[in-house]
Amino acid sequence: MVGTSQASALDTSRAPHRKYNRSVSSEAGARRSAADRAAVLAELRAELAARPTTAGVAGRAVPTVPALPAFAGLLPDGGLRRGASYTVAGSTTLTLALIAGASGAGSWCGLVGFSQLGAEAATGLGVDPGRLVLVPTPGRKWLGVVAALVDVLDVVVVRPPTSAPDGEVRRLAARVRERGAVLVVQDADWSGSELGLSITSSTWHGLGAGHGHLSAREVTIQATGRGTAGRRRTSRLWLPDHAGAVAVATEPATATANQPGEQVVEQLGEQPADRPGEQPGEVISLAGRRLSA
Repeated sequence: MVGTSQASALDTSRAPHRKYNRSVSSEAGARRSAADRAAVLAELRAELAARPTTAGVAGRAVPTVPALPAFAGLLPDGGLRRGASYTVAGSTTLTLALIAGASGAGSWCGLVGFSQLGAEAATGLGVDPGRLVLVPTPGRKWLGVVAALVDVLDVVVVRPPTSAPDGEVRRLAARVRERGAVLVVQDADWSGSELGLSITSSTWHGLGAGHGHLSAREVTIQATGRGTAGRRRTSRLWLPDHAGAVAVATEPATATANQPGEQVVEQLGEQPADRPGEQPGEVISLAGRRLSA
């Protein structure tokens, strides 16, 4: 989660909007009224409508938002298709990498339910903190929070704190299609997604004979879907490589990546990230600014 000190230091000069100069209550559990939350969303909606059209910041008629080139072999449309829902099994790193191309190209993204997200980890993968809306602890009405963000953002990512009824999932999917947004759910069991991504194997590089540190990870990612996305696709990626970037792992990846004396640590599959107990209440961060809700 982006801390208050971190948030104030984030560069927002690139974001085509004025700063949200709203005070943050230091009192634990402070919440803004529903009217205040609606005003925040109305401000954001107005700012997004007024922004200039540039590459990656397109109107709702554009069928996709960009993805990093490394995902070209996994995404049937070459990017994240507007109106579609995607799932990611377990890995927050994979989730952030999936939206990094859109964020880096200028699309606004929202993250809901990532209470322990590190700003450095997100920016290291290419996510622009100046175009992020964060709701770390959405509370029991998290579906309503997601639906509100779908109305105004290009990409909305959610890590559901609880299961959702099938009817609510269908209504949210219909709203995503209507608004031309992209929904990414970090939950392999989410029904209604058109494409699901999962890490099936993982190899860490960089650990020498009793010294050094893990500096790169080579993963195998599998994409499965339905309809036009039904064909199973598999790609090997660096997530990240030794330079911290997301890239295709070309042959022979393991043999060329190791330094003399370097060891590799192999993992099969990807364990879901821990989900610490969520606290009630909401904290919304607009372009690096935190707002209690």
